[in-house]
Amino acid sequence: MIEVRGLTARTGTSDLLRGVDLDVRAGEVTALVGPSGSGKTTTALALLGESAPGVELGGAVRVGGVPVVTEDGVTRDAVALRGGTIAYLPQHPGNALNPARRTGAVIKELAGLHGSVTADEAVRRAQLSPERSVLRRFPHQFSGGQRQRVALAQVLACGPEAVILDEPSTGLDTVTRLGLIEELAGLAEDGMALLLLTHDHELVRALADQVVLLEDGRVARQGPPQDVLPALTDPVPASTRANEEPARLDVQDLTAWLRPGGRGVVLHDISLSLPPGGCVAVAGPSGSGKTTLARCVAGLHERHRGTVLLDGAVLPPLRRRDRAQKRRVQYVWQEVRGAFDERRPVLDQVSRTAVRLRGTPPDEAAAEAADLLARLGVAPDTARRRPAALSGGELQRAAFARAVLARPDVLICDEITTALDDTATDLVLTEVARLRADGTSILWIGHDLALIRRVADRLVVLDGGRAAEHGDLARVLDAPGSETTRLLIQAARPPRKKVEKS
Repeated sequence: MIEVRGLTARTGTSDLLRGVDLDVRAGEVTALVGPSGSGKTTTALALLGESAPGVELGGAVRVGGVPVVTEDGVTRDAVALRGGTIAYLPQHPGNALNPARRTGAVIKELAGLHGSVTADEAVRRAQLSPERSVLRRFPHQFSGGQRQRVALAQVLACGPEAVILDEPSTGLDTVTRLGLIEELAGLAEDGMALLLLTHDHELVRALADQVVLLEDGRVARQGPPQDVLPALTDPVPASTRANEEPARLDVQDLTAWLRPGGRGVVLHDISLSLPPGGCVAVAGPSGSGKTTLARCVAGLHERHRGTVLLDGAVLPPLRRRDRAQKRRVQYVWQEVRGAFDERRPVLDQVSRTAVRLRGTPPDEAAAEAADLLARLGVAPDTARRRPAALSGGELQRAAFARAVLARPDVLICDEITTALDDTATDLVLTEVARLRADGTSILWIGHDLALIRRVADRLVVLDGGRAAEHGDLARVLDAPGSETTRLLIQAARPPRKKVEKS
């Protein structure tokens, strides 16, 4: 279905791709893996005949027998293939959704335009609720994980023969992720060709027939998952820091809603506390209220009642917080690309935090930002580029660095490692440990239970906006008392793809 031979991508004097070869056959799943910045997204876009500004493509790409890229560049046929023949699910789904249109209307329009599948079938396959109240929502009324499924439903509504999925499990809880695996496996069984770009090795093991490992724009290894992917490391035990210290952050009886007049309640009487240097993780199904809770603490969601205290003092909404309060509570967004100004270098935007909130001289702030980014694996030359020139993983680390430069007392981390490979994740966790040792409290929003074991002391499990369970992390995960927690644990490691015996 998709044939790639000797694919190259150049910008100026830099080589982004260096002779990449890969195949994606009908009815099979090929996974493209590798470190952030290794060329995965550049490769995926080339299959559509697209590239970032200033990037020249070469080599040969054929989709369904039709030339898309030749040695002379992109062909005219590439545009005609998009949607009905080959479709792309981007890493940041919010950028693919029209904020002014209701979800259901767009999906129905796409299904009617292409005529291959029904809107109901696309919605079901994307693990999205078909209820009218859900399909009438606008994109901003969904959680990050739900927006991922909305974007997937739009892709499937076009009835493509091949789909490129860039980090499709980003923002999904383990139960929904397991359902997604089953649906994607079903698409492959029905003859669709799937190219999976991901850092989620368990997703690869569950789905992929072939794995292509990219490093520095080259194919380093390829073959079946068991031959390419390294063995998973055992989770590192969570910190044993005592939690008897006075609360740095105290959330009391927080109830939040989406619409005026208290309608559309998404959180019900949530309470939690964070001591200095402590870490509380919040997990639960997509749409359970995790990001709304984070936004309430950050002062970005004002439709709520209850109390948010910082060292015993009430925290007002963000627009009424003074500079000290803004510095002390920092929030790392789940979808980071939209949080950067596309016209300014990333390094300037990261260092600006220290200038604005701490009064650091610009030159010192830039040096501090460059040093932190380097520790996180983002090279100085990369940091000086504009956001569009960075990978999703590099931008995710830059967003983390921007918040850390404020030297906050409370850092809210909302799915901050979803676009990172194992090496980059370890670099981020090293910085998190450093922050905790210095007394910073961490509110960690996540779905990855193995990762939560590595960072958190306590766990709050949300379901339907309510606390299904909370307590010491080891107790909750080793002896869960709620069905929601048990389902999350059971779904955390999906079944691996069976290897056919010859």
